[in-house]
Amino acid sequence: MCGIFAYLNYLEPRTRKEILECLIKGLQRLEYRGYDSAGVAVDGDANGNSIQIIRRSGKVKMLENEIFDCTDIDFNQKFDTHVGISHTRWATHGAPSACNSHPQRSDPSNDFVVVHNGIITNYKDVQKFLINQGFEFESQTDTEVISKLIKHLHNSQPHLSFRELVEQVIQQLEGAFALVFKSRKYPNECIATRRGSPLLVGIKSKTHLNTDYIPVLYSKDLEKQKKQDLRSAQLAPPLSSGTMPSQGMHRSGSTTEFHPVGEEKQVEYFFASDASAVIEHTNRVIFLEDDDVAAVKDGNLTIHRVKRSLDGSMSREIITLKMAIQEIMKGSYSSFMQKEIFEQPESIINTMRGRVNLTEETIVLGGIKDYIPEIKRCRRLLLIGCGTSYHSAVATRQILEELTELPVMVELASDFLDRNTPIFRDDVCFFISQSGETADTLIALRYCKNRGALVVGVTNTVGSSICRESHCGIHINAGPEIGVASTKAYTSQFLSLVMFALVMSEDRISTQPRRSEIIRGLKALPELIKEVLKLDSEVLKLAEEMYHQKSVLVMGRGYNHATCLEGALKIKELTYMHSEGILAGELKHGPLALVDDAMPVIMIVTKDPVYSKCMNALQQVTARGGRPLIICEKGDVETQKFAFKYLEIPHSVDCLQGILTVIPLQLLSYHIAVLRECNVDCPRNLAKSVTVE
Repeated sequence: MCGIFAYLNYLEPRTRKEILECLIKGLQRLEYRGYDSAGVAVDGDANGNSIQIIRRSGKVKMLENEIFDCTDIDFNQKFDTHVGISHTRWATHGAPSACNSHPQRSDPSNDFVVVHNGIITNYKDVQKFLINQGFEFESQTDTEVISKLIKHLHNSQPHLSFRELVEQVIQQLEGAFALVFKSRKYPNECIATRRGSPLLVGIKSKTHLNTDYIPVLYSKDLEKQKKQDLRSAQLAPPLSSGTMPSQGMHRSGSTTEFHPVGEEKQVEYFFASDASAVIEHTNRVIFLEDDDVAAVKDGNLTIHRVKRSLDGSMSREIITLKMAIQEIMKGSYSSFMQKEIFEQPESIINTMRGRVNLTEETIVLGGIKDYIPEIKRCRRLLLIGCGTSYHSAVATRQILEELTELPVMVELASDFLDRNTPIFRDDVCFFISQSGETADTLIALRYCKNRGALVVGVTNTVGSSICRESHCGIHINAGPEIGVASTKAYTSQFLSLVMFALVMSEDRISTQPRRSEIIRGLKALPELIKEVLKLDSEVLKLAEEMYHQKSVLVMGRGYNHATCLEGALKIKELTYMHSEGILAGELKHGPLALVDDAMPVIMIVTKDPVYSKCMNALQQVTARGGRPLIICEKGDVETQKFAFKYLEIPHSVDCLQGILTVIPLQLLSYHIAVLRECNVDCPRNLAKSVTVE
C-alpha cells in the first residue's frame, strides 16, 4: 500500500535523465503494492537551491510520459551529488489527483518536501495548530501536515540540523508512517524514518564498506552527555600549561557513521518500501526499526533515535539479500500472477527444502526448533491473520488439532483486536502474513506479546516487522510474490503449518502411521501440482463460459472449506464478480435459496472423511436445478454423474488435498479476469502490503 523510492548519489555523477529514470524504475518495481497516483521531486539546479515536483494521478507510465514530455527540464544536466524522492500513492485522505499526490510540500517555494506511507491519526489536531500559525493547505491529505510542520519548526529553530528537525516532527505524529524528506534548505541531504510501516536503506559503493553494522545514536543520551561534559569542565580545577581540557569520551567518526573505505568516496543510497525496488542496484540493505531516523549528509550515513528502544539494540546490521532480479521479472508469462501460479511446484519444494527428510521421515523447522518444548506445554494455539493468510490457518486447523491434541483458535486479526480477546501467558500465537507488514496482524502481535504469550511469525519476507518482532518463526520461502492476489504464498503458508503439526507430533507413537502417510504425501506433492497445472486449457474453456456471469457460489466442507473461502476471494479480487465461499454443511440453513439453473455453482468433492456428506449436498444442489462445476478426484465416476462440468485432480492425503484443489480456482479467477479485461496483477482498490488498519 503506497510505495517509497528515493535515490542519493554522492560524488557519483549522474545526469538528470539518469536520476529520473532510476526513480521511475524504482516506482515501477513497487507498482504491485497498489496505487492510484505517483510523483517525483528532484533538484531544479546544480546547487540544490530549488526543487522541482512533478505529480499526477494514474499509472507510473503516465507520470513517466509527463516527465519526459516536459520542455523546461534539462535532462542532460549533470549532478555530482543529488537527492531525488518519489512515491506511488494509494488514496486514503483525499481522492486521487495531482494535488493529493506525493511528494507533499511545505510551501510554494518547496522548502521541504516529503513522501509518506501510512496514516497520521492526529493530523486534524496538527493541521488546526498550523492553520493558527498562518499556514494554508492545498491538499486533502494527512501528509501535508508533515511538510508544513517541519517548515514551522525550522522557522522557529533555524539552528537545528535537518535530522534534528525530523526527530522533532515524528515526536508530534501519531499513527503509522514511513517518511523520506528532502529540502532545499539542506541541499544534498536525505532523512528517512519509520514507525509501523516498512522502510529500508540500500547501499552501493565501489569500495569496501568500513563496517557491517551501523551504530545507533540516541539523541537524549547525547544531550545528557554534553551536559555532563559541560558540568565536568566547569567544576574541574585549573589546568597546567599544555594540558587539554577533558570533554568526556567521544566516539570517533568511524564508529558513529557509515562511509566507504579508501580514496574513492563515491557512494549511492537507495531508500525504499520494499527490497524489490533496490535489488537491481545493490543487495546490501539495512532494515530500519520503528522510530529510527536515518540521515545521509556528505555521503555519510548515521542512524539516530530520540530515545532507547525497548530491546536496547545498539546497531543495525547491513544485510546481504539473496534475491535475484530475475525473481521479480515476469519472464515468458503475461502477468506476475500467472507466473506465480505456475511457480508453485518450485515454491513448494523451496518451502520444504532443508526441512523435510523424506528418508528418515523427520521435519526440522530451524526457526522454532528451540521453542518446541515450550510450545508443547501451551494451553492453546491461536492462528491469526487476514485474508488469504487467515484462510491458510482455516485450512490447517483440523490437522493441527488432530496431531497436537490442543485447542486451536483461528482469528481474523481485525476482529481479534476489536473484541480485546483474552490472552494468557501459556498461549502460543501464530501471526501469518505474506509481507510481514500487515497492519492489523502486526498490532495483534504486539497485543499478544504485551500479554506474555509466545509469538510465532509465519512470513515470506526476511527483515519484515513481524519477522523481527516475533520470538521465533517460520519463513515460508515461497520467493517474491508480486501479484496482489496471493497464490504461491497461500500454498506455502498452508504447507508450513502442516509441517509444524508434524513437528509437534514427532514423539507420539500413536501418530506415527498418520505422520508417515502425510510425509509420503509431501514427497509426491510437487509432481501432483504439475499435474493439476496441466488443466490450464480446460480451466480456460470453463472461464470462457462463466466470465459474463455476475455471481458464483463455491461450496465444500471439511478440509476443502478453506479452499472455498480462498477460491471465492480470488474471484472477488481479480474479476470483481460477486462470489461466496459456503460451508456445504450450512447449505440447508439459507444458501440453498440461491440455487437455481442460472446460478453458477462450483463444488469441491474429494475422497476424504466427509465425502458422503458432500455427496448429500451435491444432490441437494442438482435437485434444485443447479448445474454444478465439480472439482473431484480422478476416476471418481460416482461424483461425476452429478456434474454439469467437472475437473479431475489427482488424489493426495486428505490434509494436503486443499493445496491441489485451490489451484484450479486460482487459474479460473485468473482467466476470468483476463477475459473481463481486468488488471490481473493490480486489482482496483487493493494493495499487496496493507500497512494501515
